[in-house]
Amino acid sequence: MIGCEDEEGAQVMQRAFMSERFRVYTNQDVTGCELGGAIKNVIAIAAGIGDGMGFGDNSKAALITRGFAEMARLGVALGGKALTLAGLAGMGDLIATCTSSLSRNRHVGEELGKGRRLDEIVAEMSMVAEGVKTSRVVVELADRASVAMPIAEHVVKVVHEGMSPEEALTSLMTRAAEHEFHGLEE
Repeated sequence: MIGCEDEEGAQVMQRAFMSERFRVYTNQDVTGCELGGAIKNVIAIAAGIGDGMGFGDNSKAALITRGFAEMARLGVALGGKALTLAGLAGMGDLIATCTSSLSRNRHVGEELGKGRRLDEIVAEMSMVAEGVKTSRVVVELADRASVAMPIAEHVVKVVHEGMSPEEALTSLMTRAAEHEFHGLEE
């Protein structure tokens, strides 16, 4: 994905990178592309926590879907386009990051879900799991925009505030019931 406001420049880069084995799309919604790329890392930590706690595919699918709802609400509130967030820079990247065994953010979550401490996990990694640091910023942006992001909020509580994954799960699951599309346009 090449997120670039300058359509002509984006097309130049697209032609430079395209090949028989590598397809590149362009998107002028830079805000949506950047927000999708940041928020998916936070949701991937949550997906990894579920993996570490032994949850199955149905639970992960539900988490990814609800995480996407959070991504869409915040992304649109901050000026991104819903179609961008439903595309490769949003949903596509979210699915890959939440399910890949190579995902650094999912790995951090998985290890947290197994009961390990964040400092131990990060110390043995040779690369950065961006969601660890950006989780707080994502929640701050959501607070400023008055956007509900319960999954992201609980990632912050587990990663930065010492809440156990089990406590986070109970807290999320016992929230007040609501309509699936609460806060989203149908």
